[in-house]
Amino acid sequence: MKKFLAIYLGSMHDDAFKKWQAMPEKERKEVEQKGMAAWMKWGTDHQTAILDNGSPLGKTKKIDKGGVSDTKNALSGWAVVQAESHDEAAKLFENHPHFTVFPGESIEIMECLPMPKME
Repeated sequence: MKKFLAIYLGSMHDDAFKKWQAMPEKERKEVEQKGMAAWMKWGTDHQTAILDNGSPLGKTKKIDKGGVSDTKNALSGWAVVQAESHDEAAKLFENHPHFTVFPGESIEIMECLPMPKME
């Protein structure tokens, strides 16, 4: 089996997020509960493929030749799964609650490649 990194993406500038923020708090809390239940079900349905449930991501620091600075990006979370192929890994996330219930934009899947051998 191959290992894949799933990156959850979502922007505060996206229309879905703006609608989420505009939702009355009581309604948003209800949707959050439904969303978490759906996410837990997704996890149970795919438990054999999930190697690490990952976590939400916080604020970002950028480090380059000029030093350290605050920056923003659309990364909102991550997970690690295993599958026979890239397509199979991607199919695990079809209709995921990140974007079907919550205001997430998308999920990107990348294969975790082995480190090259240094000789």
